[in-house]
Amino acid sequence: MAATTRDALGDEETQFSSIPKIDEENKKKAPLTLSQRLGLPDFVSPDVWRASVGELLGTAVLVFMLDNIVISTLESDVKMPNLIMSILAAITITILLLAVFPVSGGHLNPVISCSATLVGIISMSRAIIYIVAQCIGAALGALALKAVVSSSIEQTFSLGGCTLTVILPGPNGPITVGLETAQAFWLEIFCTFVFLFASVWMAYDHRQAKSLGLVTVMSIVGLVLGLLVFISTTVTGKKGYAGAGMNPARCFGAALVRGGHLWNGHWIFWVGPAIACWAFYLYTKIIPPQHFHADGYKHDFVGVIKALFGSDA
Repeated sequence: MAATTRDALGDEETQFSSIPKIDEENKKKAPLTLSQRLGLPDFVSPDVWRASVGELLGTAVLVFMLDNIVISTLESDVKMPNLIMSILAAITITILLLAVFPVSGGHLNPVISCSATLVGIISMSRAIIYIVAQCIGAALGALALKAVVSSSIEQTFSLGGCTLTVILPGPNGPITVGLETAQAFWLEIFCTFVFLFASVWMAYDHRQAKSLGLVTVMSIVGLVLGLLVFISTTVTGKKGYAGAGMNPARCFGAALVRGGHLWNGHWIFWVGPAIACWAFYLYTKIIPPQHFHADGYKHDFVGVIKALFGSDA
């Protein structure tokens, strides 16, 4: 596999916010094979598996803290719990991204791993390893939270997981309240795309990442996510709807541990972000090249397809 180069923020293979600088010597090298495009050697790379441990533990802590924040703010007697929740979520995400970044690139979210794969920053193989690690970590984080909260709180607040609807006692028996599937689906797509466009975009472009600096970029990512959580919970005003997930692993962890109604419409928290990732990738291919320095990404989806059909150049 061709040797990778480093920019101001780290290694192309391990950092989602870096873009390789391709020199003339690398340009003259032989085209990459399909195996190299897919990153199949990553499956037997100790470094990749070590990095996945960072993703696993980081996601576990993220889920434990975020779900705890959801429960704590909703249980507290404040006028705007969603505002407090959004601020605390932004701070938590920023801190954890900075903590895990040196280990694996600080994904902690299948959305970032998926979009980084399509753009070509990491291989498909590495993305698969990361996403599996993130889901396992999310389940461990949800299990840890379940172990420290009472059963009544777990049931009342759905373990802080991603919900579309909840069942509440009504005058004539239990009633279901929440958001309609179509509304939640579109919110998930829009919010995830805005997340990629307004924050992760800066991390992918080495010019902006270098000029802004690591701490600023990660702070913007956390801030944008916090704002989107606030917007998605405020614009609907529906009790029972937990807001846009924008992190399928987090939603999966609580659903796996808590079960029940958390599985209702769970597909939305996967399909919505997946569509947003593809929309974001298409956007990066449509805009003028000088506005987004994507040259040199050896795992780019188009490059994989070309290699698959033997037309890699």
